[in-house]
Amino acid sequence: MFSKSYAVDPKHIDFQGVMDGLYYPFYFEWARHAFLYEALGIDIEQLFEQGKMYVVLEYQLKFKHSVKRGDQVDITCDLEKHEKSTRINVIQQMTVNGQIAAEATFVCTCIERGRPNVPFELLNMLNFK
Repeated sequence: MFSKSYAVDPKHIDFQGVMDGLYYPFYFEWARHAFLYEALGIDIEQLFEQGKMYVVLEYQLKFKHSVKRGDQVDITCDLEKHEKSTRINVIQQMTVNGQIAAEATFVCTCIERGRPNVPFELLNMLNFK
């Protein structure tokens, strides 16, 4: 399973001393993009120039534990089949010191020539599970 670590930006901490809920999806996004590039060799910026748009259609986020000033978060990424063949689930977890801070499922697709699909690289990865 892919994992990426990030130091929490002090600007993302609210007046209560915890990370504002608005920023959790950003950390998940950074890790998802790193996962695609570092683990799968998919450069979504380059593919966008070719007319392929990797997009999030929806997501579900569950908060479990507060992230605080000075924390480092570890974010995992894994793929899971979606009930629709043109979509894929990216399952992610954010932990701090081994404790789950948040869990999320992002439903994603790739839009190419106006049509959604799941690229071969992602389908291939699912087939090896």
